[in-house]
Amino acid sequence: MEKLRKKIESKRALVGVVGLGYVGLPLAVAFAKVGFRITGIDRSKSKVTTINTGKSDVEDVASSIVAALVGSKNLTATNTYAAIQKLDVVVICVPTPLSKTKDPDVSYILSAVNGIKKHLRPGHLIILESTTYPGTTEELILPILETTGLKVGQDFFLAFSPERIDPGNKTYGVKNTPKVVGGITDKCTQMAKLFYEQTVSEVIDVSSSQSAEVVKLVENTFRSVNIGMVNEVALMCDRLGIDVWEVIDAAATKPFGYMPFYPGPGLGGHCIPIDPHYLSWKLRTLNYRARFIELAGDINANMPDYVIRKVNDALNLHHKSINGSRILILGVAYKRDISDVRESPALDVIKLLQEKGAQIQYNDPRVPKISLDKGSMSSVELDVKLLNQMDCVVIITDHSDYDYQWIADNVQCAVDTRNATKGVVSSKGKIVKL
Repeated sequence: MEKLRKKIESKRALVGVVGLGYVGLPLAVAFAKVGFRITGIDRSKSKVTTINTGKSDVEDVASSIVAALVGSKNLTATNTYAAIQKLDVVVICVPTPLSKTKDPDVSYILSAVNGIKKHLRPGHLIILESTTYPGTTEELILPILETTGLKVGQDFFLAFSPERIDPGNKTYGVKNTPKVVGGITDKCTQMAKLFYEQTVSEVIDVSSSQSAEVVKLVENTFRSVNIGMVNEVALMCDRLGIDVWEVIDAAATKPFGYMPFYPGPGLGGHCIPIDPHYLSWKLRTLNYRARFIELAGDINANMPDYVIRKVNDALNLHHKSINGSRILILGVAYKRDISDVRESPALDVIKLLQEKGAQIQYNDPRVPKISLDKGSMSSVELDVKLLNQMDCVVIITDHSDYDYQWIADNVQCAVDTRNATKGVVSSKGKIVKL
């Protein structure tokens, strides 16, 4: 333990990051920047080649930074686990999707852990950052690693630390976002905390890996439930004939006891639509039904259908139906000013409109092409001619580089699901808001 401690404190510890996606690459870069030598491990040969040639395929990490770190030999990438034999710390940042039945898919974690197991040696610190159900680190990972005959807390250290990466966030990154850690033993917690303290400004330790696992799920369940609540408020305000955006803005003036959340066309991204299901799945195994989580999930999942009703209402004002109408989707990324389309509600809206016979096109300055259930679609150029040709424009993602006044002045009708046209007065078409 003392040997590893000294290596970490002196930044001589060799660090491996398994999974070089939107979580793993920023983490690897952050530690490489402060002097650690980082080996990224990813099964994608193209990703490994991209990193080793000094380029980045992650939006929040500039290629120039990767090139500098590769040039200084503080960052390298490989697709083999053999490198682990020479490493001191290994952080697992692999995907954790849900299956079609909404059950946790931990196959990527299992693959990573089995790869690590083959090269596990005394003195290793292994940390899982991938979001997962409570108990994964202790009940799933630990038994696999201990088949080597090595004992946790004595021969090697094992902990969980939830990732808190927010794609597109220009204010908070790896360094200034507080980190939570929980180990299998107290020594595991101490070692993991020491590791993160070398680059993260604040590290909070909790009593166990399971507590740390629940922290991540509670964070995103909080958002999911509150978004579900405000989406239901939007549905209620629609029935009452009240502007939900006005209501929220007015409520937000209260300086205590209220935190504004905003309605939208549905949830997107890897975390918020998925993480609450990890918690509810675990609780079902304990014969407990997480009713708030399930209700919020149901409301949020049905928001694309509500958007379709709004499109129908907008077209009806012009005596048109969805069937045969030319509809332009503005923005397909799951949130503003990023290129990530994972779980994006735009994909659901496009599918539903196509099923009703609409002729769909989309524009997104950050997403040149999307894959759909049947084929693919490319972004079209946004100009006056295109806007004039459309029967309806649907704003799904409120990218900051759209000129909403210009858009409003050149459309027959629009459906705004993000209140992007707040303060905009259309000189031509009717704007229908969520």
